[in-house]
Amino acid sequence: MVLSEVSKFLFFILTGGVIGILFDIFRILRKCFKTSDIITYIHDILFLLISAIILLISIFIINGGEIRGYMFVGITLGIIIYLISLSKYFICISTKILLLLKIIIINPIIKLSKKFLGLLKTIARKLSKIFDKIILKNIKNSAKKEKQAKNLTNFNK
Repeated sequence: MVLSEVSKFLFFILTGGVIGILFDIFRILRKCFKTSDIITYIHDILFLLISAIILLISIFIINGGEIRGYMFVGITLGIIIYLISLSKYFICISTKILLLLKIIIINPIIKLSKKFLGLLKTIARKLSKIFDKIILKNIKNSAKKEKQAKNLTNFNK
């Protein structure tokens, strides 16, 4: 009985470590990508929701849905242990990897999309000029036909 309680406590420490990693992931994203305040609020809410889901799942799987005081102690201890021991290394390595991926993948995509948008704007301008010429030509032709029709009606009178 005591051994199972100790193992459950260790699992809750592990759950706290997972929540600590999740917290760091959101910190890394904020560090690598500049976001508006609204996006930051959405990230915070998302972090809380994901953390709550992780907690609920772990409570039901590990403890059969029973809430015990040692669970909260274990989760808090897991978060603290993770933040003190591994967090700075995880953030440093993950930030470098993410920034490298940003340089290798995201920046070329942004450059290509800007070139593509520039090409689309050029095509749109040229098509607009062509359509303007066609419309003006049709208006002039219509005006000519109306004038000729008036001249014919005036001539017949």
